[in-house]
Amino acid sequence: MKPRTKRVLWIVAGVAALGIAVGLVLNAFQSNLVFFFTPTQIAANEAPRDRNFRLGGLVEVGSIVRNKDALTVNFRVTDTAKTIPVVYTGILPDLFKEGKGVVAQGRIGPDGIFRASEVLAKHDENYMPPEAAEALKKAGHPMDKGAFAGQKTERKP
Repeated sequence: MKPRTKRVLWIVAGVAALGIAVGLVLNAFQSNLVFFFTPTQIAANEAPRDRNFRLGGLVEVGSIVRNKDALTVNFRVTDTAKTIPVVYTGILPDLFKEGKGVVAQGRIGPDGIFRASEVLAKHDENYMPPEAAEALKKAGHPMDKGAFAGQKTERKP
């Protein structure tokens, strides 16, 4: 084999190895992506049915129902335009309350119920997830001080 042929084979092998590495990284990156959807988007079937995503909005007032096992909680998340029922089994954050912002991660079942594997509540009184705040604005919620008790859409540094 000529030296030139060996060099070309090494270059081809290197490019192939680089391509495989990039493919594996992109595949891992895509499987770890978690997209955010609002109740209105889920009701419009824009959310994926076969993978996890985040649902954000407000916990509807009067919708929290705890089961007898005390770990399973049913509640509804709303963006004031549409409402999605959510089931979560586990310990809820201390700041989880009716009428407050929430982001739940999980997947939607064929029955239209969102089964959350993780529930996140706002971490202080001046914070609301920007995606949830934007969704509420798009849904036409006035975002007044009385309804959210001082929630702002800005991130703290």
